[in-house]
Amino acid sequence: MAELVPLPLPLLLRRAFHEYRNEGKIFDLPGSKFFRGFPDLDLSVEFHGHRASTPLGPAAGPHGQLVQNIALAWLGGARIIELKTVQILDELKIPRPCIDVANVGYNVEWSQELKLERSLREYVSAAMFLEILKASKLPGEGIPTDTVFDMSVGYSLEGIRSPRVRSWIRSMLDATAVIDELRPQLDGEWARYRDLPFPARISDTISLSTFHGCPAGEIEGIVTFLLVEMGCHVCIKLNPTLLGRGEVEHLLHDVLGYHELEVHPPAFENDLLFDEALDLIPRLQGVARAHGRSLSVKFTNTLVVKNHKTFFSDGEMYLSGAPLHVIALNLVKKFRERQREPIPVSFSGGLDANNVARAVAMNFVPVTSCTDLLRPGGYGRMIRYLENLGAAMRELGVNNIGDFVVGHASACPASPEEVNAAGLRNTPILVAEATADPRYAWERNKGVPRKIGSKLWLYDCITCDKCVPVCPNDANFVYETGAVDVAYDNFELAAAGLRAIPGGVFRIAKARQFANYADACNECGNCDIFCPEDGGPFVEKPRFFGSLETFHRDAGRNGFYIDYARNAIHGVIAGEAYILTVDRAADRACFERDDAAVEIRLSDNRALGWTPKSGVAGAARTLDLLPYLKLKLLLESIGDTRHAHFANAAALPAVAHGNETHD
Repeated sequence: MAELVPLPLPLLLRRAFHEYRNEGKIFDLPGSKFFRGFPDLDLSVEFHGHRASTPLGPAAGPHGQLVQNIALAWLGGARIIELKTVQILDELKIPRPCIDVANVGYNVEWSQELKLERSLREYVSAAMFLEILKASKLPGEGIPTDTVFDMSVGYSLEGIRSPRVRSWIRSMLDATAVIDELRPQLDGEWARYRDLPFPARISDTISLSTFHGCPAGEIEGIVTFLLVEMGCHVCIKLNPTLLGRGEVEHLLHDVLGYHELEVHPPAFENDLLFDEALDLIPRLQGVARAHGRSLSVKFTNTLVVKNHKTFFSDGEMYLSGAPLHVIALNLVKKFRERQREPIPVSFSGGLDANNVARAVAMNFVPVTSCTDLLRPGGYGRMIRYLENLGAAMRELGVNNIGDFVVGHASACPASPEEVNAAGLRNTPILVAEATADPRYAWERNKGVPRKIGSKLWLYDCITCDKCVPVCPNDANFVYETGAVDVAYDNFELAAAGLRAIPGGVFRIAKARQFANYADACNECGNCDIFCPEDGGPFVEKPRFFGSLETFHRDAGRNGFYIDYARNAIHGVIAGEAYILTVDRAADRACFERDDAAVEIRLSDNRALGWTPKSGVAGAARTLDLLPYLKLKLLLESIGDTRHAHFANAAALPAVAHGNETHD
């Protein structure tokens, strides 16, 4: 299994700048999908005393753990970015695949896959990347840029109070040391950005994920610790089990029709109870006020259900998407009806472009999405969220979020009290509408992406392009080969020399091909869900690694590494290892396998001579030239810098800076 290996900041920057200038996109997100603001609207909101230019963000999940994830979410319009949850247990073995959004949405992954120290560097790098992007004005001028990073930590008091997690939080509060470590990387073409005043405070807000089985007393202890000892603002993520097993099952089965879903009874028995939450939250509000901090709540975490499918190996899985939207909203309604004093609420659960305006109208800040962003279009779906929110605001004749919640135009911004009251008034109306809306029911969500019965291979597919945007990490990418039709000979290698013997034809029908950058792939399986063919792009398509170390560790039966300095490619094809080194000026290539090294003329693919590998007997053997031709084509096409991707980032030319402003 490939492990996530973050790219260095300079390589990420080089790819982003090169790709946007030459192809009009960044990390495969087209510039037409960038959020550049609306001149007539102010979408800004306040979150724990910080201003954010939009209320939208990714939920703490697969869209918030690597630099490119965070940058893509930001480019799409996210301005409150909930980073993926960290915990003291940072060497988890998460089952693969771990994401299934064939219809509603299920997963078995829950926290950051990088070690704590690597997560810290990645989040700081992401903050620096965004500052450089803003300073360069690469995506354009006048873009609303106020952004809040929201930490997410879990899952127990003991773990959160541990020295390593304390240190991690402190470093997010003051990342000066990490920034100083990263600054020297900004040399050469990036030296102009080395002395930018990168904010040292990456985040001072924490969304606490206790998930299932954490008692009320422990939650109170964690929140008090974070407010008092760590000096952070806190948002408590609440579980859908608060609604009660009877009400959850009624909504799932009787209202929405998801009869195949069985809840996990221990989650309801061991989780925080509704009345406990009503008692707990006002006490913690008092603690927050006494220490100059703020407290909020989030609805909701995912819902644990029994695994009734075959995609995952675990006995339980976590439900998201359409049914969770209705459950979460009904929990908000129940909570707001019973809460003794107002408290800020954020929302996650089945959020999409069609319901985001209603969520904002209930005064939720932020509104975060995950499942919908895993569908075709990926991060490119986010711009529609904000366009639809803007259209709803214009329809009401308002130009700011406060007036939108209140529901009428005003010469002055609505007061916080008016907004809170309007959000409460809007809640029962909008929750009732969502609960009765057939778009969240089983009938509308029972379908799955169509498979056509053909199998994926190393080259050629139906070229639907779905695998690229559905990958949260931008691990899948397009490269071009042009059509290929090459007749070739094989060769018999003998002590006396070599001779040509019948070979075959190397044929590729499609000009556009697809590959996978394995160092950015956690084998979540999402691209397999949406690929119409069988086998999985992350398995069958060429898998490229960023170093020989990760190549040797994880190549398995299909893997490649290009050493651009030596113009060489290391490859494993169908479990067999090869190395191809090319000297174009001499029209020669050295093709190595485990038993022999063969000299080949590049121009006509003729074998010219061979030597056995040390320790290998010199008996005659056959050279199948097809692996050579595959490696040669990959070296040429992946290295083509007209199309930027992670597999050729190291070969991209240095960026010449000038006027970076683009329309």
